[in-house]
Amino acid sequence: MSEIDKVPVLVTGGAGYIGSHAVLALRDAGWPVAVIDNFSTGFAFAVPEDVPLYEGDISDTILLEQIFAEQGIGAIMHFAGSIVVPDSVENPLAYYDNNTVKSRALIEAAVDGGVEHFIFSSTAATYGTPETSPVSEDSPRQPINPYGWSKLMTEQMLADASAAHGFNYCALRYFNVAGADPQARTGQSTAGATHLIKVACEAATGKRDSVAVFGTDYDTRDGTGVRDYIHVSDLANAHLLALEALIDQPGRSLTMNCGYGRGFSVLEVLDAVDRVTNQTISRKMEPRRAGDPAELVSDPARIRATLPWRPQYADLGQIITHALQWERKLAELREE
Repeated sequence: MSEIDKVPVLVTGGAGYIGSHAVLALRDAGWPVAVIDNFSTGFAFAVPEDVPLYEGDISDTILLEQIFAEQGIGAIMHFAGSIVVPDSVENPLAYYDNNTVKSRALIEAAVDGGVEHFIFSSTAATYGTPETSPVSEDSPRQPINPYGWSKLMTEQMLADASAAHGFNYCALRYFNVAGADPQARTGQSTAGATHLIKVACEAATGKRDSVAVFGTDYDTRDGTGVRDYIHVSDLANAHLLALEALIDQPGRSLTMNCGYGRGFSVLEVLDAVDRVTNQTISRKMEPRRAGDPAELVSDPARIRATLPWRPQYADLGQIITHALQWERKLAELREE
């Protein structure tokens, strides 16, 4: 790879969970970075004070035009969106608006503004209920919930717009993102979060009485859902390397899974939290949630072959430890 031109990057949803980690990764590596966030689920404290922060919506094309001009934006990392699968089943039109319609506006603004590189926060939910496991990028994309469809539609828009307008893009399909910045600079801060490890850490620190286990009758080793958990800082690093790859080869676009290629069941994760905290979390067995597949584990062969991506935190205990560290830090922040 040749010497990379570190173009200014706009991070949408950069005050949110994954976006704030991407901001730190970019900033730590010396990239100029700016953030746009409407603070529906993000927090200003998650953005370093020296990073330009614009409050607003990604569908506000006038604001985007201003940001592009003021910051000289050459690339976008797009994290802004709604992510709760059961909510998408109950409120599909809201998800199609926030995740698809607004992404379309952002893509159009990027084309009009001459932004040459676009990295999109996609999801393993685009695969639906896979016929085989682990799941490769060539597996059929058959979402079983509006969240997955809203993201797959955006992938298609990127492919079509890229072919028509000449920018390149990378769609990264996340598996289950967890953990927090190892230096406890940011983490999952949203109230009412549904991520299992976040919920378990809230229970372990006394913020919840118990953890709900949704579905105990899946065709898995212990009857609970199996997921591939990836540390958020490893995921942020994947975005950085993907951006370098897009800049290095402007004619190439990429679609890649982001996971470790191994799965843990809900009960195995809760057992691991018990071990890390040396306590026992109360568990409440509940019926399955709508839109949840039994097992979702990645085949990470493509990203490992395409990028020099070597995860630094691929250990469930370490993921939980960092999540707990942030949960305690968050309690201190909210007391101030």
